[in-house]
Amino acid sequence: MQSILAMIGPDLRGNRVDPTPDPANSGWIAALCIVAATALLLIVAGHGAGRRGEAVASLLFWAGVVLLVVPASLRISWPNVARSERLLLLLVLAEALFYFKIVYSPTGFAHHDEFLHWAAAEDLATGRRLFLSNPLLPIGPAYPALEIVTTAITNLTGLPLFAAATLLLAILKGTLVAALFLFYERITTSPRIAAIACLTYMGCSTFVVFESAFSYETLGFVLCILILSVEAASKDLAGRPRLSALGLIALLLASLAVTHHLTAAFAAIYLGMLAALEAVRRDVSLGLEARIAMGITALIAILLPLLWVMASGYSFTGYVGPVVETGFKTLMGRIFGTGIPPSEHLGAPTQPLGMRMTTLVAILLLALGLATGFFRSLALTAPIKLHSGWRPIHDVLGRRWRDSRVVLLTLLACGFPVSVAFRLTVNGWQIGNRMGTFVFIGVGLVVAVGIIHFWQGRAPRGWRRVAPSAALAVIVMGGVTAAALEPIRGPYKVAADAQSIERMGIETSLWTKEWLGPGNRFTADRVNRLLLAGYGRQDVRIKIKEGIYAARAFRGEKLGSDDFYALARSDIDFLLADLRLTTAPPVLGFYFEPWESQPGTRLWAAELLKFNDVKGVTRTYDNGFLVIYDVRGLHGEP
Repeated sequence: MQSILAMIGPDLRGNRVDPTPDPANSGWIAALCIVAATALLLIVAGHGAGRRGEAVASLLFWAGVVLLVVPASLRISWPNVARSERLLLLLVLAEALFYFKIVYSPTGFAHHDEFLHWAAAEDLATGRRLFLSNPLLPIGPAYPALEIVTTAITNLTGLPLFAAATLLLAILKGTLVAALFLFYERITTSPRIAAIACLTYMGCSTFVVFESAFSYETLGFVLCILILSVEAASKDLAGRPRLSALGLIALLLASLAVTHHLTAAFAAIYLGMLAALEAVRRDVSLGLEARIAMGITALIAILLPLLWVMASGYSFTGYVGPVVETGFKTLMGRIFGTGIPPSEHLGAPTQPLGMRMTTLVAILLLALGLATGFFRSLALTAPIKLHSGWRPIHDVLGRRWRDSRVVLLTLLACGFPVSVAFRLTVNGWQIGNRMGTFVFIGVGLVVAVGIIHFWQGRAPRGWRRVAPSAALAVIVMGGVTAAALEPIRGPYKVAADAQSIERMGIETSLWTKEWLGPGNRFTADRVNRLLLAGYGRQDVRIKIKEGIYAARAFRGEKLGSDDFYALARSDIDFLLADLRLTTAPPVLGFYFEPWESQPGTRLWAAELLKFNDVKGVTRTYDNGFLVIYDVRGLHGEP
């Protein structure tokens, strides 16, 4: 018991001030840049081999990933490395991981959410109007900041939209890591803790792919971290500089309010709880002006998103409420053995054993880091004179601490096991994945404190120098393996989102734009809808009519009278049937939407080709696999 208490206890074995670091080593920086470039070449070679279906693809790809992550992680977390070197290597690693995501599809968007925002950005560029409807993402028009910034870059530089988006995302990735480093450094006064915390954050399952995607959350999260960083940097300011900082935070909060709903909600909760902690803190070292500024900041953070929701007319709770409710009911059902809501989703496809094991080991290492860092993180902010035994924790419980941000982030880290539990359920996976983005801000701090003040200690030598750095490399690897089901680009797969994006579907969508013109009302399966909206510039629909989803029309070997009537009374112009869907079961478990009536049930060619025999329907396009039916004749149109 004493050993366990000593392990998890609040004893700070490392110095509160970092030891004097060595000068920045340009030789290490140059060598690691060359290693990262070599690693990326191996990753690209792995994708190329994967596209050709060669067995060597996995070896090339994963050798590149290990070479990219391990050396840089070891050097960043090594003791006595200069601050500037740590920060530069963090930026190199972050941008290399961004490139890792880009080379999966280097000439076009590949991920589901990217198509939704691409279509919105194209609408904004051509229509010159905001708030145009987006059937694929109904709430999207209320948060147009990403599209505004991207089209602005396009107009200023003349770059195509994909290139402008890639440039923006690369800048955002670097900005995110730099702001996160400065935030951690400001609240802990330790560049070493800041660097290790940033490295730990890269182990989040959303860092490599989801937060590098052309999606409004990517921009929103960067704005959020900038807000946190500016707020922390302004804590000791007074007078005019304080007002300037408050103005900058208000500007960033206003930008965030029109960028992403969930991130704006997190910023409001964070700043609101921070103000509440300051209000109950007994230590009066914080001046009245600073407390008022924190209260005003919290008020602005709460009011701006609410005002924007009221002004835009889109219901945030109506959008995320059902997802959250179902996820919580499922988790509670798992824990207490009560009823579990029926799932709209099928279980995710199984990853290779090596990827699952890496993710599992990374989670275990994070849990170990949290266990050894939780109380030490709280002790870090206790009054300096009380740092022996459990007295710092008693003092924190007595509402005496030096920085409420450290207390709040430490408590936030407690959400990590909850997010993992959600990820283990089918209905709650989405909640757990999104939680991870925010929870890892606290996880990074706590794990970094645990490494420095327990595992490495005051004078790290021998295994204490190597083992924590190696563990951090595994944690970052875990972020890579948890980021995607199939990270290696391969040949076409049925209903597999990114793995279903290939040349034939793109060429067909481009054909519709050239020969049918843009803006026709199309419906199709999930992947072809994305291609038609992005490449074809078509007005794609998930539903044929209100309450009737497209899947219903495509299912069945004969078009029932109800479906015929619905199609005839709809405003749909064309149907696209993809016969490749009949060649294999859907990888994700569904062809059209997760909630389709027969998820997982295989489609047959007779079902998709039944429109050949429907009077009023003509076959406009047929390349042997993809067929486009013109259904305007059902509406009495030519």
